[in-house]
Amino acid sequence: MAELTMLDKLFMHTPTAMLLIDPVNNKILKVNNQAIDMFNISKVKITQYTVTEFFSNCLENLVNFTQQIFEQDKAWSSDLSISINNQVIHLDICGNVIENNILFSCENSEDSFARYHNAVVESNYRSGLTHWFQNETAFEEIERHNKLLLKAVGDGIYGVDAQGKATFVNAAAEKITGWTRDDLIGQKIHDVMHHTHPDGSHYHTHDCPIYAAFSDGAIHSVDDEVFWSKDGHPIPVEYKSTPVTEFGVLIGAVVIFRDITERKRIQTNLIEAKKEVELLTHKLEMENAYLLEELNADFNHHKIIGKSPQVKHMVQQIELVAPTNANVLIIGESGTGKELIARAIHEESDRKARPLIRVNCAAIPADLFESEFFGHVKGAFSGAISDRIGRFELANGATIFLDEVGEIPIQLQGKLLRVLQEQQFERVGDSKTRNLDVRVISATNQNLERLVKEGKFREDLYYRLNVFPIHSPALRERVVDLPLLVNHFISKVCLQLNKTQLKVSLGQMKLLEQYSWPGNIRELENIIERQIILAKADRISFDELITETLTTESNIQAPTTSKLMSAIEHKALEKWNIEQALKSCQGKIYGANGAAELLGLKPTTLASKIKKYKINKDKIKQCLD
Repeated sequence: MAELTMLDKLFMHTPTAMLLIDPVNNKILKVNNQAIDMFNISKVKITQYTVTEFFSNCLENLVNFTQQIFEQDKAWSSDLSISINNQVIHLDICGNVIENNILFSCENSEDSFARYHNAVVESNYRSGLTHWFQNETAFEEIERHNKLLLKAVGDGIYGVDAQGKATFVNAAAEKITGWTRDDLIGQKIHDVMHHTHPDGSHYHTHDCPIYAAFSDGAIHSVDDEVFWSKDGHPIPVEYKSTPVTEFGVLIGAVVIFRDITERKRIQTNLIEAKKEVELLTHKLEMENAYLLEELNADFNHHKIIGKSPQVKHMVQQIELVAPTNANVLIIGESGTGKELIARAIHEESDRKARPLIRVNCAAIPADLFESEFFGHVKGAFSGAISDRIGRFELANGATIFLDEVGEIPIQLQGKLLRVLQEQQFERVGDSKTRNLDVRVISATNQNLERLVKEGKFREDLYYRLNVFPIHSPALRERVVDLPLLVNHFISKVCLQLNKTQLKVSLGQMKLLEQYSWPGNIRELENIIERQIILAKADRISFDELITETLTTESNIQAPTTSKLMSAIEHKALEKWNIEQALKSCQGKIYGANGAAELLGLKPTTLASKIKKYKINKDKIKQCLD
């Protein structure tokens, strides 16, 4: 009995935590004092646990371990742990069979791991090894475990201890720097290949991010520095220095770096290319500025070209009225570009997302005006085989341009006025009233005020259309714009005809400026196109163009001498001759006893000449009266 008491005392005071368990009945039979201290739980409470409750978070490993003990009589495991008071304790356990029970000898895994490494350190110290060799052991173990990986990666990798001495170097680092492993191991790697800045200044260790990693414990990344190769040339690199700790103590760092020579070369090439592009762009801008200054072209609004005061004033009016919904009346001679003005107003308005609807009132037969404007339903009149949408309905939410508005029949003007006032309309043959939101821009080359006085145009419609009048100047009123227009049309026509750019001499330009241009810009474009087709050299000639003299409208006396006449004199004579013919025929042009028959000309030819010379037939009639 005394012997058993002594065994109990030995069991209770054994310096290793002991558990005696009955695996068959799943009971903890006995625990010693060391186990009570380790698990921080009373003896009574421990024995109240079942074995599976005590090792509840590793039952599979527990079953395997007990089977191994019964088969081998003893076994060791580091796969068991217990969870007590919200704390997990990992155990190293040696198990032995005692009769039908099992004795567990337990140690805390962290304590046993620490004792092992302390023993290694103590052993190395007693063997005369330096502290560097202690740390080298940790790095060599890292190198062994990652040997294949270190060889496979293309980035350079090396490790340093807390003194900055190299502990391992991979093959890629050797290849990039030219330094071998034997050159670097045990050496302060900063002094070997990180000692100098790219500008040649000394790189102090206290400024080195690699050293900082194992002093402050932070990861340091650098994207533009140099390492110095074995042959002395700088290698542009980017690197990351990551601290390495052991038991909470910083023992060094691992540095991963990459040669960025190629990337730097590409960046340099891109910078040079960008500079070259900037230079070429600047040069092109300067050339364009020179050409613009040379041509002095001013493209204001959608092909409206000019720099004259008349054009500038017109553009200012466009800019003022465009953002509004006011109706605009464009007044000007034929061929002055009234449609361009209308398009400019539309494109600068809030309605520009929808198309501009254009209606040439002069081209619509009188009996089709209402259908053309407002549409019709099927069967509304003979030939109405289907419903048709009118131009106003098509322009709903947008802008409608009524060109030659003075040609609208008087009987339709009242209905147009109602549409403008009430923004409502009905299709021909339909009783349904439709709402409308449309802006009206109209244009005419006639004197609407005179037509109002003559009863040919409704006064109320005139004022409704003429909310904001814009004058489209004739070409003779803006002669200063001729060079710009000529250059524009030459470029346009040469591009269309696939011809090289032609030139106009100063003398020829002066000839154009002396011409009165009865057909305005449209006539100018047609003449330029014709002369480009006829051109045989790189210059355009307008010698055949009819040139007007700056004469008054007073009668021109026929020359009485037989001297040769200049072209100007000949044209003046022709004008005088036409005026005399008109006087003798009472202003009549067509038919028998008309001026065309008297002069031996086609009526259309005579009409063209009257227009070209700006002969006022009404004034001639007044003179005869």
